[in-house]
Formats: sequence, structure tokens, C-alpha cells
Amino acid sequence: MTKSEAQTRAELIDKLLGNSGWNVKDPTQVVEELDIITQLPEGISEPRTPYEGRQFADYVLLGKDGKPLAVIEAKKTSKDAPIGREQAKQYCYNIQKQLGCELPFCFYTNGLETYFWDLENAAPRKVVGYPTRDDLERFAYIRRSRKPLTQEFINTSMRDAITKSAPSVQCWKASSRRNATSCW
Repeated sequence: MTKSEAQTRAELIDKLLGNSGWNVKDPTQVVEELDIITQLPEGISEPRTPYEGRQFADYVLLGKDGKPLAVIEAKKTSKDAPIGREQAKQYCYNIQKQLGCELPFCFYTNGLETYFWDLENAAPRKVVGYPTRDDLERFAYIRRSRKPLTQEFINTSMRDAITKSAPSVQCWKASSRRNATSCW
């Protein structure tokens, strides 16, 4: 049976969030229908309708510091989850802009399929369930602390020791010179 978005949220998404330790009824953990103020179209100074210049994120998962960690865009079960991809992305960027916080992680779901997207760092991927608050805070720390590989120190003495002793490296060297047809 097809569920409406409200049923999908109450019967499926809320339960999955609960399984990961999120209390949907606790506004210090989860904000439902977060009001996001957006820029009005060019040439428009006042909203023409009550909702122009506004978006409403279905769920925003908050860190212990009260800042947004993730946004969840929900669709009804009869819709493909990826339909919410662009909407969820816009919510994340607009929340970052409005609150001056880190870019939240992005989820979009129809209650049956859920996708996780670390915008600007990785492509969306299908997941089962939701991470805990601690997991999302750890993901955010890792993202914040990441350094480019070009800035990593390479211990050349270790490299030299491995190069001289590792059979697989010797095999690679030999095969790259076309001196060996098979190393094993």
C-alpha cells in the first residue's frame, strides 16, 4: 500500500531515526519542518505569497552544540527517493548560508530507500538506516580535519625499507620494466 509523506515519516522514517537513538520529539535533537529563509527572485522586494522566499526541511538532525548536522528530505513511498536529491541539497546549502554553520550532511528517502550524501566530498550512496548523533559528529570532525595528501609527510626511510624488502613491490618493479611475465 502506498503511504502519504506524513505516513511515511511517522511509520517508517521516525522509527528508523529512533533505532539510531534520535528522539524525533526532542527539539534539541531533531527539528521538523525547519523554516529556511531564501533569497527572493531578482526584482522582487516583498514576498508575493506567504511561502515565497522560504523552504521547509522535513528533518534537521542537530549536534550536541545545537548546530545542524544533517538534513533529511522525505518523499512518500510511491516516489523514488532520488527525486528529493536536489531539494535536500538546496536545504543544506541554504541552512549553511542562513546559520553560518558547517555544511550539513544530506539524506533523502522515501522510507524504503535512503541515500546519504556528503556534499562536496563524495557522491550520494544508498544506506540502511541513519547514523547516530555521535557518528554524525565524528563524520563532521573527520571532514573538518581532513588534509590534502599533498600536505602529508612521507617518511622516505620507511619507503626505502619497504621498496628493498617487499616481494610485491619488487614484482611490480619487474613487471613495470617488462622483465617478468608473471610474479606468482
